Amino acid sequence: MQLYNTLSAEERKELIAQAGQDRLTISFYAYHQIGNPSLFRDYLFIHWNQLSVLGRIYVAHEGINAQLSVPAENFRAFKEHLDSIVFLENVRLNIAIEQDNFSFLKLKVKVRHKIVADGLNDSSFDVTNKGVHLDAEKFNAILEDPNTVLVDMRNHYESEIGHFKNAITPDVDTFRDSLDLIEEDLKEHKEDKNLVMYCTGGIRCEKASAYYKHKGFKKVFQLEGGIIEYTRQVQNKGLENKFIGKNFVFDHRRAERISDDVIAHCHQCGSACDTHVNCANEACHLLFIQCPTCANAMDDCCSEECKRVHNLPYEEQKALRKGKTVSNKIFKKGRSEVLKYKN
Repeated sequence: MQLYNTLSAEERKELIAQAGQDRLTISFYAYHQIGNPSLFRDYLFIHWNQLSVLGRIYVAHEGINAQLSVPAENFRAFKEHLDSIVFLENVRLNIAIEQDNFSFLKLKVKVRHKIVADGLNDSSFDVTNKGVHLDAEKFNAILEDPNTVLVDMRNHYESEIGHFKNAITPDVDTFRDSLDLIEEDLKEHKEDKNLVMYCTGGIRCEKASAYYKHKGFKKVFQLEGGIIEYTRQVQNKGLENKFIGKNFVFDHRRAERISDDVIAHCHQCGSACDTHVNCANEACHLLFIQCPTCANAMDDCCSEECKRVHNLPYEEQKALRKGKTVSNKIFKKGRSEVLKYKN
């Protein structure tokens, strides 16, 4: 039995287009001690592949973190399968505000050391001693308290295109980078301030809230379900929306628009823009913000050098890439000396 993808992304995209069926983009997570992540990984792949689930799922001893899409007609069967797994029964599913049938084009279920790279030693504190969960209405209310400090637990390229009003948005590359930075900045307010955190879907805040309570913060809160669930509740209940701009998401859509505000700028010309793209030069693939005018002028590339390489014959491009590794450790998202207007 094959427990891996047998189709390329382009082949899968063609099949989805031919099928003409709506798909739902969903995310969820659960912290739970999993004895054999590899076995659990294979179990999920077998069942979800049969339901035409596509996505990026991380499994670790500490739990599961999933971003995926499923045909709408298979959603009930998918939900029944989740409910058959004890620790996933009635797990909160964050369903995307903006649906896209092509949000994921492969099913990737990977075993990882952590479901979020937090760099923490979980044995050093009680990860179950979490902060208070807030729904959208309670979240809006606590933001009116002058003793509240609101912190964005996401990375710089995420908060750059959208964030809550008056939020602290650390200029960091990773979740782990933000933990100590925030503690240092707020060390004088561990007793008196409401530390309120938010992220995309809630998973980062789940761990961070326990960590900050361990570090001595007395009043720790988190937005339940993150920005995705907040937006859904705001729309369904007619609440005031305090989020401005776009919510960055980790699939082919790259973002969901939450408000009409455009708070970011093209990294190449400085004009108002909040559209993330990847450099068309496959040897670079840098994630950055590019407006349509610059995209046309630069052939979807981040620099003149990448434009030159991108326009070479494919075999020459392939030869230039040979032996080189492209990773976030080398090409950090949204950070490059060639991006003149990156803040």
